[in-house]
Amino acid sequence: QVQVVESGGDLVQAGGSRRLSCVVSGLPIDNVALGWFRQAPGNEREGVSCMPNDEAPYDKGITYYSDSVKGRFTISRNNTENTLYLQMNSLEPADTAMYYCAVGAYRYCTPSWNKEDMYVAWGQGTQVTVSS
Repeated sequence: QVQVVESGGDLVQAGGSRRLSCVVSGLPIDNVALGWFRQAPGNEREGVSCMPNDEAPYDKGITYYSDSVKGRFTISRNNTENTLYLQMNSLEPADTAMYYCAVGAYRYCTPSWNKEDMYVAWGQGTQVTVSS
């Protein structure tokens, strides 16, 4: 059984930084793509970023970001520790949301990396609140 546990969420001032972590157990993450999603109150869950596995057939070496976080957030993974990260810089109040880690159904992210049905396992989320 795959388990996904996020951590690192907190209350942060605007302009600050935060790093989220996601530990996956029950599955070697070097076989799959991994993603981050977020959901703000009253909004649908939206894709934040996706990282394919190292041998993905279509998008090897490419990482994906939503337009709203591009240039500020960085996704990375440590396959040895089975952990995914999301480094968030220059945080804005609009980044306030519950952040979810997701394990992909495939090795690649493209073309629908921001669609929830591309992922087969989800964590419970970690809350990030950015104060102005």
